Amino acid sequence: MTDAEYDTDRDRSTPEPAPDGGYTTAMAPDTDAETVHEAETDDFASGAWYRQLLVVAETEYRLAVRGRWAIALTAIFAAFALGLTTFSGASVSPEGFERTVGSLAVLAVYLVPLVALAFSYDVIVGRKESGWLHTLFSLPVDRAWIVVGAAVGRAVVLASATIIGFGVAGGFLLREYGLDGFDAYATFMLGTVGLGLTFLAVGVLVSTLAREKTHALGVSLLAWAWFVLVHDLLALGLIGALELSETAVSAMLLANPTGVFRALVLGSLGAGGNAGFASVLAQSGLSTGVLIGALLAWIIVPIGIAALAIRRRRL
Repeated sequence: MTDAEYDTDRDRSTPEPAPDGGYTTAMAPDTDAETVHEAETDDFASGAWYRQLLVVAETEYRLAVRGRWAIALTAIFAAFALGLTTFSGASVSPEGFERTVGSLAVLAVYLVPLVALAFSYDVIVGRKESGWLHTLFSLPVDRAWIVVGAAVGRAVVLASATIIGFGVAGGFLLREYGLDGFDAYATFMLGTVGLGLTFLAVGVLVSTLAREKTHALGVSLLAWAWFVLVHDLLALGLIGALELSETAVSAMLLANPTGVFRALVLGSLGAGGNAGFASVLAQSGLSTGVLIGALLAWIIVPIGIAALAIRRRRL
């Protein structure tokens, strides 16, 4: 082998450091980054933002499915929903149907946010620790689309698992109660998907800002406790102690995605709740359009903040 041939072969096999301290596509760490194939790199290089977004989303989706997350999430939702509908003891009547859906809504408020946060808290910081994020940062792709694409990929998995898991229970209710009032269950399912996506977005934001997975997990658990447990207790105490205007009560409701979800479900059932903050939610007077808009805002705003924050992140 001549000196020129040796130099050429060495240049092909030696990784070149990128300007930001990462690696060029000539060398990728032996991690999950292997799923970013050569064809996907060509899509990155094309420069089209939607191609960059779709490639990252598809890769994240494949990783989640390969990691059995889709099966696990579906099984969790189906098991809890079927268990509740089977042993609820509600009578076969419209009132029994409403009580069953109301019980499922209570279950969803506790279960879905916790599962969504567990599914999303490591989406960025976990990839950083494995080296996959380092590889993506070395590619010609806007960092913001990495966050958005990762969130979209996991959102597809979570939404599919939610629809299938709770859809199994919906089939059971359809057999028991027929089509009467089933539109309320459809509203519940769509609201549950929205609730899951809001907490997935919160988890993505936490994962983007955290420096270690343990920190992200701790903050995610605190976020779950605040939105699911503490916020409603504080709001109910303030409403009972102070004479708050309707605007202030509405603001308290919109400040918590679980409250928005419960207001949507209770509104579709025409139920005001018999005690506690549930009656306040149902009587808030907010329209369905406002509540849906609030859920969308809870999905878009955290991901938007995470997309901006990732541009300032240093590995």
